[in-house]
Amino acid sequence: MGSVRWAFRCGSWTPTRSEWLYAARCIQREEKERIGHFMFARDAKSAMAGRLLLRKFVCERIAVPWSEIQLARSPRGKPYLATTTHTPPLGREARRWSFNISHQGEYAVLAAEQGLQVGVDVMKTTMPGSSSVSDFFRIMTRQFTEYEWSVIQSSGSERQQLAAFYRHWALKESFIKAIGTGLGFNLQRAEFHLSPQPVTEDQVQRRTMMHLDEEEEDTWMFEESLLDADHHVAVALGLHRPPLAGQPRCPSPPPPTAFTHLTFSDLIAQATPLNEEDPAYWDSFQSKGEAPERQSRRTPPE
Repeated sequence: MGSVRWAFRCGSWTPTRSEWLYAARCIQREEKERIGHFMFARDAKSAMAGRLLLRKFVCERIAVPWSEIQLARSPRGKPYLATTTHTPPLGREARRWSFNISHQGEYAVLAAEQGLQVGVDVMKTTMPGSSSVSDFFRIMTRQFTEYEWSVIQSSGSERQQLAAFYRHWALKESFIKAIGTGLGFNLQRAEFHLSPQPVTEDQVQRRTMMHLDEEEEDTWMFEESLLDADHHVAVALGLHRPPLAGQPRCPSPPPPTAFTHLTFSDLIAQATPLNEEDPAYWDSFQSKGEAPERQSRRTPPE
């Protein structure tokens, strides 16, 4: 069984002309066009990093040549590796990989696992843009159970409450991304009971438990860590199907894997161009503002 956890700090990435144009040449044409339509440079950089993370993973760990990788999306938006007429059939071990990406705040992240469903979400702890913390929480009331709100609002200072809020949010998002249900899932169905251990940058912990429809769920586990002081990341790991009678219900992956921070050079180390260079693509990127004045809670789909 294998595990991959990668993070790229796209928020501090200031691509040069050659970097941006080369990155655009190394992703599928439809993805390049989609990224080009983003209004803000922050979102374009995050989406580009996500595409490069996915292709790097498929190339390095599933051993599909970069030029033969064809990524597609499920009806709910979850990325998957599509088969094509010129791509050789994947071996059994390669087919057992599940992977997912997320980008929010300063980071784009990828989590992948062999033999388990996987979902990942990263959230940055930020103050609400134009409302008080209490008003912000009031707007979000339906997203959490009474128990979860009691934990969030008893966490201490407003900053600590926001950190607890985004920690819960990352956990919920990681789960719904793993099962691929999208925005139609009622988030109150999944209630999280947090580990008593503080989440830190130097250790990945797995002691948080989920109750699904008020029943403790033992076929899922959740990894939590910090990428830095402001960015919480959660990884959901679950069985692909219910276990047979007599089989253990809890998945048993190897010890938790910490996120490895990659550079742009790492992202393109095995990349090969798929398209011709498009100088106008750089001009379009240069004309974008970095980000909207008010930070959005949700980001465009990965």
